[in-house]
Amino acid sequence: MSAPVIIEATVKQTATLIFMHGLGDTGHGWSSALAAIRPPFMKVICPTAPTQPVSLNAGFRMPSWFDLKTLDISGPEDEPGIQAARDNVHGMIQKEVSAGIPANRIVIGGFSQGGALALYSALTYDQPLAGVVALSCWLPLHKQFPGAKVNSDDVPIFQAHGDYDPVVPYKFGQLSASLLKSFMKNVTFKTYNGLSHSSSDDEMDDVKDIISKWTHWDNSQTMARKAQCCQIS
Repeated sequence: MSAPVIIEATVKQTATLIFMHGLGDTGHGWSSALAAIRPPFMKVICPTAPTQPVSLNAGFRMPSWFDLKTLDISGPEDEPGIQAARDNVHGMIQKEVSAGIPANRIVIGGFSQGGALALYSALTYDQPLAGVVALSCWLPLHKQFPGAKVNSDDVPIFQAHGDYDPVVPYKFGQLSASLLKSFMKNVTFKTYNGLSHSSSDDEMDDVKDIISKWTHWDNSQTMARKAQCCQIS
């Protein structure tokens, strides 16, 4: 796997966001957008998935966290691949913990296949995290839950989906959210009307707000201090 895109905090780092891209993308695909919305004390890590054959795309090789056999929510899944990708995410989390960032100051997230991996990785991690941002995705290996869950019931999950998504159907997101709500205490599912399989300014604004809430960043105070500095100078 190639080196991740890393955007360092602009002040002393006290939090981390690890965000996984969708099928066929790279870490560069999300790094700029996330850098624009993260708190100044948050380091952003955008890894790139290994290039491997994808059954759904006739075996064509592309960046993929695990093999996708079908987009049928009840179809066969690449369990060994999902678990290997999960172990890789857990390794990235542990690296941040070893560097002094507590697990409860680490947000993990992703889009599409990356969001699916984020959900699975968070639920099977053994320390409470700051939260999970799951965009246009689904819960993989959903039949294993809640039995496979080892994390706290209180880890917050922000799940978002466009209702015009032709790739990962909106219904899949709804079904995953309903399942998550049956065993997790803090799940938010937000619908973006007219949005296809992509993000939007409104969604990114909401992600900014939720990450700020989870990491206790008051942006209004930061902006006020900047304005005051400008007035003084």
